[in-house]
Amino acid sequence: MNRMTRALQTALLAASLALSACATEVGVPAQGEGGKDAQGLQQAFTRFPDLPVPEGADIDLDRTLVFGAGEDWFGRLVISVSHSANDMFDYFKRELPRFGWEEVTSVRSAVSVLTYTRQERVTTIQIEGSKFRGSHAVITVSPRGRPQPPAAPAAGAAGAAGKLPLKKIR
Repeated sequence: MNRMTRALQTALLAASLALSACATEVGVPAQGEGGKDAQGLQQAFTRFPDLPVPEGADIDLDRTLVFGAGEDWFGRLVISVSHSANDMFDYFKRELPRFGWEEVTSVRSAVSVLTYTRQERVTTIQIEGSKFRGSHAVITVSPRGRPQPPAAPAAGAAGAAGKLPLKKIR
């Protein structure tokens, strides 16, 4: 697929997301609930087949910005749940490896942060307790950066041993 086609697809997806943001949240019903409306709400999370989504989660469309689809999406997904921040931390720590994500680092605190990689993508999840009930998670997914080879030092900037010259401070 050429870059022009991919750019057009991304622009169309962004426009469709902007148009679909008329409601502030899209709820996901608990498993077992049926009906046409429940099915439509469940489909909101099928755009993210590579991430675990807790049962009963709501998408905050005002704070969510996603480009792409399937397992090629990137952006920021914000969800709210009735579970505590500690329960959410444990949930993601347990479920992300089941979706093929490998842990890079995690910190449990007032605002917990988990960082994982999967193929050529990175996700960072920030979890914070809500003032009223439950918690919310900000899930950011982006392509993994490519390591750059070290730049050659400018002529005369480094000594023969590759060290920067030192200057005495008075």
